[in-house]
Amino acid sequence: MKKLIYAMAMLLALTVAPITAGAAGSTSNPDWQYPEIENFGRIQPLPDAVNQPALDQTHKAAFSVTRKAKDRGQPNPDLERVARAVNLFASAGVPQAKRDFVAVIYGPATPSVLNDAQYNKRFGQKNPNRELIAALRNAGVKVHVCGQALAGHGFDQAWVDPNVDIALSALSDLVIYGNRGYALIP
Repeated sequence: MKKLIYAMAMLLALTVAPITAGAAGSTSNPDWQYPEIENFGRIQPLPDAVNQPALDQTHKAAFSVTRKAKDRGQPNPDLERVARAVNLFASAGVPQAKRDFVAVIYGPATPSVLNDAQYNKRFGQKNPNRELIAALRNAGVKVHVCGQALAGHGFDQAWVDPNVDIALSALSDLVIYGNRGYALIP
């Protein structure tokens, strides 16, 4: 009986050991990097991955930014995703001149574009998206907000962060960019 229990314990140990070893390896902190936009859009460089962006081609993408942050003190997750795209392409060696990205903000994400005074009135704090929006603009990303969404939220155009351009609408913006050959990123 003792041999059977010992054998079962060994079998269990041999079965569980690889699982826990794999779990321990998966929780290790990778070396997150921010090649162009610091503090936002962290990436793990993968120079040997398939489908590396061509360095001599212009990469055009229109990002749909619709989600709000779960915590109003945190940056918008969709804007973080745009920063991640910038950092991924920068990490792959694509120069800013070959990245033509636009972020189109609308729906629940619309308050992300408010200046600090207006954001503070609504949420009791400075807008955590302003630094990220400025960093995106500095990286060559066009940042647009839907004018119809501004009106729908009751926001005056004068309340919009100066790094954000007001579009006629997200609907028209996304159609126009799609017609210009941009990949539409939902």
